[in-house]
Amino acid sequence: MGFFIEKIPFLVELFFNGSFILIYSLESAGRISQTVDGIIVERIIAIGLNVVPLVLCLQFVVNLFRSNDLEDFFRRHIFSIVVFIPLLIVWGDPQFTFWLGSAHLLSTILSLYDDSARIVPEKQWSLPSSSFLNHLRQRPARLVMLSFSSVISLGTFLLMLPIARADGVSMPFIDALFLATSATCVTGLSTLSVGSDLGPFGQIVVLMLIQVGGLSIMTLYSSMSILLGKTMGVKGRVIMQDFLDMPGFDDLVTMVINIIKYTIVIELWGAVILSFAFSLDGLDFGQALYFGIFHAVSAFCNAGFSLLDTSLESYATNPMVHGVISVLVVLGGLGFIVLKELEEVIFRDRKFSRMSIHSKVVLTTSTTLVLAGSLFFFFGEFLGSLEHYSLWEKMQISLFQSVTMRTAGFNTISLTQLNPHTLYMMSLFMFIGGSPGSTAGGVKTTTLAILIQSIRATLKGKKRVELFDRTISAPLVVRAIALTFISICIASLFIFLLMKLEPEQSFLPLFFETVSASATVGLSLGVTPYLSVAGKLALLVLMYVGRIGPLTLLLAIGQRELPTGKFDYPKGHIMIG
Repeated sequence: MGFFIEKIPFLVELFFNGSFILIYSLESAGRISQTVDGIIVERIIAIGLNVVPLVLCLQFVVNLFRSNDLEDFFRRHIFSIVVFIPLLIVWGDPQFTFWLGSAHLLSTILSLYDDSARIVPEKQWSLPSSSFLNHLRQRPARLVMLSFSSVISLGTFLLMLPIARADGVSMPFIDALFLATSATCVTGLSTLSVGSDLGPFGQIVVLMLIQVGGLSIMTLYSSMSILLGKTMGVKGRVIMQDFLDMPGFDDLVTMVINIIKYTIVIELWGAVILSFAFSLDGLDFGQALYFGIFHAVSAFCNAGFSLLDTSLESYATNPMVHGVISVLVVLGGLGFIVLKELEEVIFRDRKFSRMSIHSKVVLTTSTTLVLAGSLFFFFGEFLGSLEHYSLWEKMQISLFQSVTMRTAGFNTISLTQLNPHTLYMMSLFMFIGGSPGSTAGGVKTTTLAILIQSIRATLKGKKRVELFDRTISAPLVVRAIALTFISICIASLFIFLLMKLEPEQSFLPLFFETVSASATVGLSLGVTPYLSVAGKLALLVLMYVGRIGPLTLLLAIGQRELPTGKFDYPKGHIMIG
């Protein structure tokens, strides 16, 4: 039985890819009988052109999960990678799909002989103790992946229920999966309207996914354990310490409690004011309260989901609505460590100079980005999309878009009216994102600050990177550079992939949508609902990677046991520049 389960991916490839290879070869050789409808054959081949890459993607993922580590994966399955990557590049080309699919199927069949030499008794069949799946449950980075995947799976199931949909609205699986992923990853992209296509139950499911995704299931679990009077074990403390990026155990429990406290207080404050604002706008009290709670949670978690089909365009000049939303987005994007220190500055007379370097960098960089984004948007669209607004209204819209374009997908003006240079600038700000330890995505403001200071140190000939009279350690600088480079590579790969999958779409919307998904922002030029199934799958994978963090993903996949011995290689010199 175990042997059969192990070979399921091969059987799937043999059935689907083998059928495509057989039918395409017979059709190319003219051996298919004339009695067979040619349209049916063409449809089978067209379906196969999309199924073959998906099956090889399944093989790719299964081989990755079965490998002990990345080195073992590349050593044993290098041919699969060599075939899979070109197949993505030529997606939809029948001849390349036929030859590459045939080569991969042949290599899979030949590998069966190699596997047959390792006979494992059926009663002893199990995942090896050093396998990827086993390590997935033992490493903090991998537990992050598991927790988000579990929440997305549960959310998809709930959204597929008939009660989640509005009357007369269908919910394909891919749309339910996309929406659950977007809500859990607090992105805001959607293939349907949350306010119109979902019923009250579906909207509440989305709201719960936003809350759980914004705080993470591990934070909620730890807080519930504390509230129930249970103590956190050593393993739980290690996991939360790694997740919150805290240097020690001492303040861990206090920080978890503060996270829940700040979330409740800030979201409650926002819900009250927004409910009052929506009520003044003409909504009845019940609907105004519901809208206030939903938008407060969505804003603080930097999700950008709205119950209004045009986001907040109807409230572009209503300061009580967009002003509160802006404050919620800013507070959610600063990070809970910064919120804690801000509380001490405001209510306990703590001086700004006594704040930690982390908080100083976050506050300084965030303020600079908000002001720079406001000025760029104001002057870039002064004679464009803002032409028909008064000066005060232009300032409101510019400030709001500057606040939300880095972290949350709200908009008070139609993005399709913006100039291309404004959209490109917004993409750069989206890529930066919010701050560490917050509900926002992107490479983070602290990463940008470290990169700028490292460039400045290089230009001045300094050997050390300094910020606020503190020296930044070399490993931290390397980590910032690695995170930025990996994020650029991932975004570039998915831009290329979407260009291949969606040839009918122009470059700028695909570029904008990809950056928005990778940084979990959620701003859209309206092309997401019109993407193919493959395009939607690509975006939801990108949202997932963007939420857990590309560096976390690579650590989760490639992390392995540290060597017992310790040794240093001789220093080497390489010319650069």
